[in-house]
Amino acid sequence: MGRLKKKSKLKKRIKLSMLTFVLIIGGVVTYSIIQFNQGLSAAKKENSSDSEAVHTDFAGEEVKFGEVKVLLIGSDAREGEQGRSDTLMIGYYNQNTNEVKVVSLMRDIYVDIPGYGMNKLNAAYSFGGPELLRQTIKQNFDTDINYYAIVDFNGFPKIVDVIAPDGLNINIAKKMSKNIGMTLEKGEQTLHGEELLGYVRFRKDSESDFGRVRRQQEVLSKLKDEAISVNSIVKLPKTLGIATGYVDTNISNNILFSIGKGLLTSDQDVETMRLPVDGSFTNQRVNVGAVLDIDFDQNKQALEDFLSR
Repeated sequence: MGRLKKKSKLKKRIKLSMLTFVLIIGGVVTYSIIQFNQGLSAAKKENSSDSEAVHTDFAGEEVKFGEVKVLLIGSDAREGEQGRSDTLMIGYYNQNTNEVKVVSLMRDIYVDIPGYGMNKLNAAYSFGGPELLRQTIKQNFDTDINYYAIVDFNGFPKIVDVIAPDGLNINIAKKMSKNIGMTLEKGEQTLHGEELLGYVRFRKDSESDFGRVRRQQEVLSKLKDEAISVNSIVKLPKTLGIATGYVDTNISNNILFSIGKGLLTSDQDVETMRLPVDGSFTNQRVNVGAVLDIDFDQNKQALEDFLSR
């Protein structure tokens, strides 16, 4: 009789534990959905443009789990225009290892754009949006992209201020002012959204686009570190909701949440590279203006080595 009572009590405890677990999971899911929608609503109240993904022709292979490559596009488009891709990167994330890598592609690389001939790389986005840009990268660099994410520079400061509400500590090497709508003085400073936008867009010095790419990679690495130190998993749904309101992307919420969770829980540094690599290009002037004439074999190999190591 005693054994029967013990078995009965054990069954009750198991049932209670299972019920408690289900309730906790249900509560977490409900909370996440509410927080995500609150963040999305807050972003859309301030963002009057339509940020829903509309590029239904994007043909990148969808990833269920594994290695994810995202075409990151910073667009300088005015209202009603497609615009050129002012900033262009490939974001790489390995869901198995939580490795994060970023490849910056110089916008003046002289490439063969399918259906349009030779032109600057950033012209592909203007001609045919993210899908033509995907095709151009695949044709010239032998790497395919799974998803795209377009960040309008009007929304960049909002996203940055959500991730780093106290700003980022930046050591500015020289005074910056031309064509960025502000003046950033030389020296170590704490920059917030609008100031960081000016910092990553500045290119009117001897480094030109090369300096801008370096600063963009610097800010991305700092934002990742800030997200780990400031944001917790509890804050992640709302953070993603706000970001979604300013980003046009075809990444599903499930993949987005998986990437966000992995980034916030990983202590790995962001690895970066730039294409073209040093010693693989020359500056030329052609019918479309100043371009970078690159050694494609050398750069394709460098890209493959970087993503596979």
